[in-house]
Amino acid sequence: MIVLAAVGLFALGMVQKLPCYDSGWFFGANDQYTHACYSDIPHLFYARGFADDVVPYFGHIPDKVSGGMPYLEYPVLTGLFMEIASWFTPHGADLIRREQIYWLVNSGMLLVCAVVTVVAVARTHRRRPWDGLLVALAPAAALTATVNWDLLALALTAVGMLLWARRRPVASGVLIGLATAAKLYPALLLGPLLLLCLRAGRMRAFTKALAGAVVAWLVVNVPVMLAHDATGFHIRPGWAQFYSYSQTRPVDFGSLWLLISQQTGNPLPDANTYAIVLMLLLCAGLAWLVLYAPRRPRFAQTAFLVVAAFVLTNKVYSPQYVLWLVPLAALARPRWRDFLVWQAGEVMYFLGIWMYLAFTTGGNNKGLPEGGYDLAIALHLLATGYLCACVVRDILRAEHDPVRQDGSDDPSGGVLDGAPDVFVLGTAGARHAARSSGTAVRWGTPPDQAA
Repeated sequence: MIVLAAVGLFALGMVQKLPCYDSGWFFGANDQYTHACYSDIPHLFYARGFADDVVPYFGHIPDKVSGGMPYLEYPVLTGLFMEIASWFTPHGADLIRREQIYWLVNSGMLLVCAVVTVVAVARTHRRRPWDGLLVALAPAAALTATVNWDLLALALTAVGMLLWARRRPVASGVLIGLATAAKLYPALLLGPLLLLCLRAGRMRAFTKALAGAVVAWLVVNVPVMLAHDATGFHIRPGWAQFYSYSQTRPVDFGSLWLLISQQTGNPLPDANTYAIVLMLLLCAGLAWLVLYAPRRPRFAQTAFLVVAAFVLTNKVYSPQYVLWLVPLAALARPRWRDFLVWQAGEVMYFLGIWMYLAFTTGGNNKGLPEGGYDLAIALHLLATGYLCACVVRDILRAEHDPVRQDGSDDPSGGVLDGAPDVFVLGTAGARHAARSSGTAVRWGTPPDQAA
């Protein structure tokens, strides 16, 4: 039933893109904004050289189509996903028709990723498989599923978390490493995992997961990253494009920094520094929360909070980034009311950005002006912050946690599930650890325990 729900909602999301499909998403078409059916997929088929059989990272995108982007600006596995889809797109003179087919091929591949994600989430908490319906029926996920290729990283991350829950740290690490080779954000999950394993004295399991992630990422990236010529080995510029673009990208749509910039008139040239500092401060706060909380937080809770922190502090918030949080939110706070409050804010932002682009590109003053768009950004930030506050409350007051109300500890925690604490900060956590283990809690570096 959960899979059918996921397929049905994904299909509705495709139907929502029908006005753009009929018009071929041709460049300069204001209708793709007024109908809120924009997608990167058909545009980048031409603009990143796939229509001309340019091999990602190895071939230079022709200047006539690149728009100043000489190489594909996506991580390696996403580039491979895009390239495979191009193999199933026929050649021909009709570019619009080829873009339509490329979108359809990608949509079919992304549907597989969506189903994998839903099944993985449903199986992560053995006693709560119905939580997968939150992912399957998320409105914002349906609207954004075919905007970009984020579902690939989402599926790999979801399977990685499932394998961790099944006490397979090496395999879990491999999937997280592969997910990081498709999108950068899954690497953030290793931070909370380190802290949780430190608190529970399960550092061997974390080391295995870390090793699996690093090896998997290197296996995928090194063949593309390194080039050899008469001068020796060097980093291939095509591979580095994603990282250099992420570093130099200015303040962009949907971010806290754009909201501040537009409200103050300050272009915030140092926004990259501000974003990094704020992210580090939030990570420090999360570290304190993990080690100080009276009861050890669940892995899904900390995973959601760290990715949400990245989303809230990043220089850009593209509409499809909501996908990163949907499965994590379903595992961290499986309550329909709070989930739908957050989703309502994200749907409003989804509509807001397209109406704003319609206003700024249409030349007819129809759409959402800057003030309205700033309100849409604020709604997204507030809705995400609200769900974060719910998760933090569940951590500090475990009796509010819907997952733990049946006596469970951490169904997605793998080796952490039911493990006694050996390293905590604060007297409340120490008292709980002592009650749970029947032994005194040690402060300092915990002795390693078998995974």
